[in-house]
Amino acid sequence: MDLSPPPFSSFRHEGLDIAFFDAGDPAGAPVLLIHGFASSASVNWVFPGWLKTLGEAGYRVIALDNRGHGASSKPTDPAFYRPEAMAGDAAALLTHLGLGSAHVMGYSMGARISAFLALAHPDRVRTLVLGGLGIGMVTGVGDWDPIADALLAPSLDDVTHERGRMFRMFADQTKSDRPALAACIATSRTLLSAAEMGRIDVPTLIGVGTKDDIAGSGQALADLMPQAVAIDILNRDHMLAVGDRVFKAAVLAFLAEHATGHAAGHAARNQEG
Repeated sequence: MDLSPPPFSSFRHEGLDIAFFDAGDPAGAPVLLIHGFASSASVNWVFPGWLKTLGEAGYRVIALDNRGHGASSKPTDPAFYRPEAMAGDAAALLTHLGLGSAHVMGYSMGARISAFLALAHPDRVRTLVLGGLGIGMVTGVGDWDPIADALLAPSLDDVTHERGRMFRMFADQTKSDRPALAACIATSRTLLSAAEMGRIDVPTLIGVGTKDDIAGSGQALADLMPQAVAIDILNRDHMLAVGDRVFKAAVLAFLAEHATGHAAGHAARNQEG
């Protein structure tokens, strides 16, 4: 199976071009991956090895570039970046591919989008993996206005805010459209209530790095949900937890437990081997 960076396709939704790849085992159970802020499908899922991990376990691996990111359209109007709208892109991608439902995994902002997807379209989500975002989904993750300022600053040298510098460097490394990201960060942080999280009644795995100072407690979020479990990703911060081997093993075991048929068998054998 070819697990090199896959070719991207695109489709139109709400007047925007949404880029995506559809790789892995075409006969496997589909896993839809939703990346984080200032990242992309390649940066979040291909380069850290998730495409390889899930593809070798027998899954069909689908990932989109969120609007404002990667090869997708990049409007600079903040009204485009409500999480409900980005969750709509994910649902529309499943429809475009003729899929009724998929296992859904999101990291950071992608975890928030995944939660909105599960609330708006519960029939489309078989299971949920939320990485890099815990109780911050409900309580907030601090003041992100300095991040918008950092993205719009003339250069990194003009940025003194620590978290702002981190995301400005990341945006520069990924060659992102910084005005689009500044618009995105303005409106993509809508909080969900404890009651709303309690309505997400699908098997859920929550993974947060023990050195992550953004996400908030994964266990506190799991405690709000009927079928959620949380794991600690030891000694990993927000940027490094996504590719951690322990996190990958936990996700494979979780999917194998809740998947059926072809992909589950592959995943179970991968765990045993």
